[in-house]
Amino acid sequence: MAVAARSLAEAGEEATLAQYRTLVVLASRGPQRVADLASALSVTPATATRMCDRLVRKGLVRRRTERGDRRQVQVILTARGRQLVDAVTAKRRAEIAAIVRRVPAGEQQVVVHALQRFATTAGERREEDWATGWDL
Repeated sequence: MAVAARSLAEAGEEATLAQYRTLVVLASRGPQRVADLASALSVTPATATRMCDRLVRKGLVRRRTERGDRRQVQVILTARGRQLVDAVTAKRRAEIAAIVRRVPAGEQQVVVHALQRFATTAGERREEDWATGWDL
């Protein structure tokens, strides 16, 4: 959590960790209905709606109505939102890589494997599914 918080703070954007998590879901899964976004974030639809309202005001996401059914609204990451996700991801990767480099060389792959297993067990999507991988 500390690495994530520092990476977000260094990006210079006023977004909370919860808001950033919403942006990551949109970056990894594409446009989402608010109900689907709420499910992915394990929050209520009302909470997801308020989160999206704040992100719209910050210019990080926008809402799009479907042409065939105007009742269907999707939340979409803006270019500015994508830039934030990319910047924070790059900062987070750099910090984690620096931490792993401080581990003795013979143990680095063990640490990377353990972190990957931890993320998989926690239900995280593989990073290769939505971004580039580690550069160790």
